[in-house]
Amino acid sequence: MSSFILLFGCLVLGVLLQRVRNFPMNTPLVLNQFIIYISLPALALYFIPEVKLDRTVLLPVGVAWICFAGSALLFWSMGKVFGWSKKLTGCLILTAGLGNTSFIGFPVIEALYGPEGLKTAILIDQPGSFFILSTVGIAVAAAFSKGTASVSAIFRKIATFPPFFTFVLAILLNLFNLHFNADMKDVFQRLGSTVTPLALVSVGMQLRIERRSKHWKFLALGLTYQLLLAPLLIYTLYVGVLGLSGEIIQISIVEAAMAPMITACIVAATYGLKPKLANMMIGFGIPISFITLAFWYWLVQGI
Repeated sequence: MSSFILLFGCLVLGVLLQRVRNFPMNTPLVLNQFIIYISLPALALYFIPEVKLDRTVLLPVGVAWICFAGSALLFWSMGKVFGWSKKLTGCLILTAGLGNTSFIGFPVIEALYGPEGLKTAILIDQPGSFFILSTVGIAVAAAFSKGTASVSAIFRKIATFPPFFTFVLAILLNLFNLHFNADMKDVFQRLGSTVTPLALVSVGMQLRIERRSKHWKFLALGLTYQLLLAPLLIYTLYVGVLGLSGEIIQISIVEAAMAPMITACIVAATYGLKPKLANMMIGFGIPISFITLAFWYWLVQGI
C-alpha cells in the first residue's frame, strides 16, 4: 500500500508545486536530467549484475520486445495513413510501447505473487523494458525528433545515453560473475529509488488538464494499446498460440498491462516528442491502469 500512496502522493505533490513560485520554470527538466544521469544508472548497477541469465529468461524478456514491436508497427502505420507528424508518431511509439514494469510493476507483482514473483518481474524489466529504452528507444527518440538524424548520430546518442553504458557495464559484471559489496549495493539501491518520486513530481509539475487539448484522442489511442492491446497480444501469443501456462505466464501478461513507462515518457519529453501528450500518458495512465490491471489479474487466474 505504501508504494501506491507514494505514486499518487508524488503526482499530486507535483501538481501542487505548480503554484509555488520559488521553483524555477525548468525544475522538471532538472529533475529529468538527474533521473537520466544518476538514478537510472544506479538502478542498472543494482539489479543487473544479480540477474540469472539462462534460457528460462527468454519468455519474460520477450514480453517487452513484443509489446514495443507491436507499438512501433501500429503507430508507424497509423502515422503514415493519417499523416501524423514525426513527433506525434514517435511519442506514441515510445510512451505506449513500454510499460512501467518496475516502479509500478514491482510493487504490484510483489503484492499479487509475493517475493518470488519479483524474479520474473525483474527479467521483464531489466533485459526487456530497460534495455529497449536504452537502445531502440533512444534511436526512436532521435529519429523522430526535430530534423533528420543520421545513423551515426543515432548511435552516438545511444552510446552517450548514461543508462546505456552503465547497462553494458552491469552486463559485463554479470557475465564475469563480479558483484558489488553490500555497501555499494545499498548506495545504488538508494539512488535508484529516487526515480519514482522525482519522475512523478516532474510529471505533476507539467500536468495540466486542458479540455480543448488536441491530445485527448491520441491519449485514448496510446492508453488503449498499452493497457488493453499489449497484454492481449501477449495473452494471444503465449496462451493461445504457444499453449503456455503457469505463474510466469500470468506475471508476463499482468506486466504487459502496466501503465506507460515513466522513463520512456521523460525521454520522449526530453527529445521534444509532444511533451504534453507524454506527460498525459503518465498522469492519466497510472490511475486508469489500476482498473484494467484488476481485469487482467482476474482473467489470468485460470491459466
